[in-house]
Parts: sequence; C-alpha cells; structure tokens
Amino acid sequence: MWAILPAKNFNHAKKRLAPSLTPVERQALFAAMLEDVLAAATDVDMLEGVLVLTRDEKAVALAQTYGARVESEPANDGQSAAVERAANILLADGVHGVLTLPGDTPNVSASEIKTILQRHGDTPAMSIVPSHDGRGSNCVILSPPNLIPFHFGHDSLTPHLTEADARNIAPNIINDLPGIALDIDTPADLATLLDTPNQTRARTCLNESGIAARFETESGQAGAA
Repeated sequence: MWAILPAKNFNHAKKRLAPSLTPVERQALFAAMLEDVLAAATDVDMLEGVLVLTRDEKAVALAQTYGARVESEPANDGQSAAVERAANILLADGVHGVLTLPGDTPNVSASEIKTILQRHGDTPAMSIVPSHDGRGSNCVILSPPNLIPFHFGHDSLTPHLTEADARNIAPNIINDLPGIALDIDTPADLATLLDTPNQTRARTCLNESGIAARFETESGQAGAA
C-alpha cells in the first residue's frame, strides 16, 4: 500500500482563504500543512511509500526532505487527474493498493492513518474518510488502485459512493477520525483548527505569523457586536 499526496502550486493554494489571509500567509500555511501530512504519512510503517505528485519546487523540496517519491505533474489539471495519474504510475509498478491524502489536513496523525489501513478490507476493497462537513472525501483507499475513478472536489463523497455502487462495491465509511476529517479550505475551517488543541507545524505557523491572534481578536469583536 502506497500513499498518494497531490500538492498543487503554492501560488495557487488555498484561494478560498483569501478573505482572511494574504497570498504570502496562504502559501506559508499551505507549506506548513503539507509538511504536517508528510511527517504523519512517512511515519507509518504499514505504508510501503509515499508518492507526492507536484510541479511546485517547494513541494518537491519538502517531499525529498521526508524521503517521499516525487513524480512531476505535467499540468495543473486538478486533484482528481493528479491522483489518477499517480495511481496509474503505482499500478504499473505492481502496487496493489493506494491511500490518498490531501495536503491540507494538518491534524492527521500517523495513528489515524494506521487505523484506516487496519480497517481496510481484503482486495477488492474501498475505504473512505469523509470530510468534517460530510460532503468531501478526505481519504480514499482503493485496492487495487484502479478500482474506481477518482472524483475529488467540494462535494466528492457522493460521486465516489456512486462509483462504488455501480460496481457492487460496499465501501467502508470511516467517520471517527477527526484529524484527517478536518481539511482547511475556508475561514470557518481555519477557525475550527484554531479551536482544536494541537501541536502541528500549521498551528506554529498561525501563531508565529500573528494569524491566530488576529482571528481571536476578530472573533471577540464579533461576539461583542
């Protein structure tokens, strides 16, 4: 089993946070979150390896720091296409299963990833961890890697489940892993992250950049209004 971690261009990352963060802040936060995910994934001995698919030089450097395999993404075609490409690369290498991880789930831990792997069934099998709002697919495990097509996006859970149903596959839906379920896309997600006790690189970034203090001030002002 290999983990697949697509990493978009840092300059294009987290645009939905634009109302609250500057471009420089968004890039710094994404880098910190990506490192949190890499650190967790590369600490899981049940994984044979971690493949990062990216065309961003900063993401390549981070991946290499953690000993991850790097494959170049030929174009910014979106997460689904990136993951599909990575899965096909690994399938051609003889890999029997893949686990997808987004780069914006800083609270994910190695223990959560191990739990997902332990609960995954025998081939052919599909497991999925929905996002905290119940609409997205924050982690998808497929064995074999081409069991179903990938459909990532804001509301990806239903398309993934539909693909499984069309193939008479009963997916294992895992709803009790809050770290991997919390992906940071919006200011509301960021507020939730700040309200969650953690010692991640993302949290350090938010504290040291002044973003956390700014959110606390804005929250206090909103409460007083």
